[in-house]
Amino acid sequence: MISQLRSGGMNTVFQRVVSLAARNTRGRLVVAAVTTSPSIGISASNATAAFSSSTSSTSSIRYYITTSRNRTFSSSSSSSITSDKDANFDSSSQLQDQLIENISTEGEWAYCSRQFMAPLQVPVRGSDILNNPLYNKGTAFKSGERDRLRFRGLLPPRRTNMRVQKDRILHAIRSEDSDIRKNIILEDLHDRNETLYHRILVDHMEEMAPLIYTPTVGQACKEYGIRFRRPRGMYFTEDDRGHMAAMVYNWPHKDVHVICVTDGSRILGLGDLGANGMGIPIGKLSLYCAAGGIAPHRVLPVVIDAGTDNEELLQDDFYLGVQKKRLRGAEYYQLVDEFMQAVRHRWPNVLVQFEDFSSDKAQILLNHYRYDHLCFNDDIQGTGATTLAGVLGALRARGDNVNDLGKQRIVIAGAGSAGIGVAQVLMQAMIEQGRTPQEARDCFYVVDASGLLGVGDHDKLSREQRDFMRKEDGGMPLDQVVKKYQPTMLLGMTGVGGLFKEEIIRDMATNCEKPIIFPLSNPTIKAECTAEQAFEWTNGKCIFASGSPFAPVSMNSKTFYPTQCNNMYIFPGLGLGATLSGAKCVSDKMLYVAAEALANFVSEKELQEGKVFPPLSKIRDVSRSVAVAVIEQAIKEGQASKLNGDKIHDLEAFVHKKMYDPVYVPLVEKREISI
Repeated sequence: MISQLRSGGMNTVFQRVVSLAARNTRGRLVVAAVTTSPSIGISASNATAAFSSSTSSTSSIRYYITTSRNRTFSSSSSSSITSDKDANFDSSSQLQDQLIENISTEGEWAYCSRQFMAPLQVPVRGSDILNNPLYNKGTAFKSGERDRLRFRGLLPPRRTNMRVQKDRILHAIRSEDSDIRKNIILEDLHDRNETLYHRILVDHMEEMAPLIYTPTVGQACKEYGIRFRRPRGMYFTEDDRGHMAAMVYNWPHKDVHVICVTDGSRILGLGDLGANGMGIPIGKLSLYCAAGGIAPHRVLPVVIDAGTDNEELLQDDFYLGVQKKRLRGAEYYQLVDEFMQAVRHRWPNVLVQFEDFSSDKAQILLNHYRYDHLCFNDDIQGTGATTLAGVLGALRARGDNVNDLGKQRIVIAGAGSAGIGVAQVLMQAMIEQGRTPQEARDCFYVVDASGLLGVGDHDKLSREQRDFMRKEDGGMPLDQVVKKYQPTMLLGMTGVGGLFKEEIIRDMATNCEKPIIFPLSNPTIKAECTAEQAFEWTNGKCIFASGSPFAPVSMNSKTFYPTQCNNMYIFPGLGLGATLSGAKCVSDKMLYVAAEALANFVSEKELQEGKVFPPLSKIRDVSRSVAVAVIEQAIKEGQASKLNGDKIHDLEAFVHKKMYDPVYVPLVEKREISI
């Protein structure tokens, strides 16, 4: 039996943390692990490991062993093993020192364990392995693998390891000044070696997340056609109507857990980018793998290419999508529906995440599919849950009771899918806390380009927007709404850079001791205000979070730390929990408990520093907590078709065990033997 201890974001010298499992005659488990730091301990379910450097004359590293019954023995100890009334286990103590592995720091096995690790059978060999990013290890293939997999001579002779490979990629990235160039380096690696790519993301999430997703992904999408190198994901068009049921079988992987799909109609705050929007599902799914622990062969990025209304793309010789005007009405919805039926037929339990659909279609699609398919809309529900978590954290930072959400006066700038989605999730949270639906609605003032939503706009508004109409002052501009209603929170989801003018921010500070200001539009140039402006215009009184990252702000001998209200805090854990539990739909209560789990992850020290979200370096721990909360809710709702809650005694350990960890494993060729 093999049990791997996960290294997470730890700064180890090893390409992986390996555990050795052995059984005595009564079936008890012995676990050993390796690392280089004498001060670091690792725990995983029932096993813990402590580490020390060897004083041996050879260049090596030794380690301790811990059992599932919490028996610990040092490799340097001469005392006998505590038997726990197990004579057979006592007799095995003579073997203890023989099982201690000396990890070499030289040669092709430098910093690598040779202990047993279950191999992965691959259906290809030779150069096909080197050209498959799921299997390729590059120069880290050992001599034995190069022989048995039949590509000796196809790689440079030096055999390296993941540590050296990672250092080389990081050096290349950090040598570049341009973020888009850094993005290109990472995506080139993504196309060559997915294990190394995700290892770098896991170990350096704070540095890498802005390069593979917001804000850099916006520019990457705009340049998608001109720098296209290798296909990734699937495309569905009007020409594919009637063929999708068969077409999905062109995807080579049988066990897809998560699909992220866009029609490219509203990419971030950049508008209609058509098929160039493929960069969004690719980036999102990279975060599912690195932050949420879903294996890369279990994700599928998709573009439903219904055309584009972007005249520049219609005339662009290098645009790779359908160069026709967008489909409308029945033609559009029938295209989407065939896609949904096709993917559900091949992968019945797949989670479909809708991403960056235009506001006029996003809510309609969500309402139609959310109870019959396992799906959610990240712009509506993901943004809402993340914002709710940030708001709950902000209330804690302000010294308020989080159950006082219904006492707030909330102005939301932007009545599109994101703005209304946030309002819906916040309203639902207020109802969960005991407010009536009408009391909750009365807390909101939703403003669009035409001003405050009012009853006079009834016929122009969607059903969801009508929930937030005001009886008075319909059409009142944003600055006047802030003056008259004196909000305690100002949330921006307009995509209009600089919308929050100095007068508006100063009025917020005048009417509220610690105003909560969240300009959530991205990329950075679309943010309604910057962190520096918000802190300066409120004299450092505001509690701030933004959709795009901002650097710390120093003012009046004090440093303020803005945090990013990024959906990646929610969707990886939400997807992990929904798929592990076998949920049939994503309920509103799942979103609420996910937001609570995220909000509770922020420490008191971080709140005192003005941070309302945890650091991205903790993202895998956050995702695990969110997944546990979602699974617990699925069990309560009777939705956990894959789990029996009574049989899982440690749900957190169960989720931890199921999370993908990007480490190299031995490869063997899959062969059919006939006699």
